[in-house]
Amino acid sequence: MQLVVGRIGRAHGIRGDVSVEVRTDEPELRLGPGAVLLTDPASAGPLTIESGRVHSGRLLLRFAGVKDRNAAEALRGTLLISEVDPEERPDDPEEYYDHQLVGLDVVLVDGTRVGELTEVLHLPYQDLLMVEKADGTEVLVPFVSQIVPTIDLENQRAVITPPPGLIDLGEADVAGGASEEPEESE
Repeated sequence: MQLVVGRIGRAHGIRGDVSVEVRTDEPELRLGPGAVLLTDPASAGPLTIESGRVHSGRLLLRFAGVKDRNAAEALRGTLLISEVDPEERPDDPEEYYDHQLVGLDVVLVDGTRVGELTEVLHLPYQDLLMVEKADGTEVLVPFVSQIVPTIDLENQRAVITPPPGLIDLGEADVAGGASEEPEESE
């Protein structure tokens, strides 16, 4: 199983360092010195991590064979991919790999089927689950414990408690109960 663990950003300095947008909760395991990573596009790699450090809150990596700024800049936008045993699970029981979640049935607490989880989106402010509903439409569900209280991998389902209007727009609460006709003032 392949897991995207990062995306190469801008070159840093003149010796081949690159900034990396980390896409794993285990960077010390997946992005440590000596790790060999596949790449997308494949023409960029595989890449072996020579060294890494944090600078101004960003992870900087240096890869074997990448010795100058031009070579580093040529890698910009490349996805870094780690080979993972499909049975492997993160250390924290509240964390999941994307491949464990994609394909789960999404159900309400009462068991009503909403649809299928088709993608996990990792955005800067929070993760979102893309759910394809039975009617073919898609909805984004914030991946927070208040809305997704249970991930049941054994039964291949994600239980959600969506706020009104998230799944069915007909349930949306109109702000302040305002009427559709604006009132005229005298």
